[in-house]
Amino acid sequence: MFTVIFGRSGCPYCVRAKELAEKLKHERDDFDYNYVDIQAEGITKADLAKKAGKPVETVPQIFIDEQHIGGCTDFEAYAKKHLIS
Repeated sequence: MFTVIFGRSGCPYCVRAKELAEKLKHERDDFDYNYVDIQAEGITKADLAKKAGKPVETVPQIFIDEQHIGGCTDFEAYAKKHLIS
């Protein structure tokens, strides 16, 4: 299972999402992630909206195996339901 977190520096929710992904990476053999800084990569919210298939107002935006999960709280809920024993 591969997760991509699109975030930006200085965003506390991005930090939380990244910390959760790091925890999952250490706890599970089937989990890995990549963090993409949208400012450094020149990615806009419009670009993320196209990828997500719906309007995007905030970061982080998180995709698991290319499926849009949502933001940090959505990722935490998904992890609690599907990934954390």
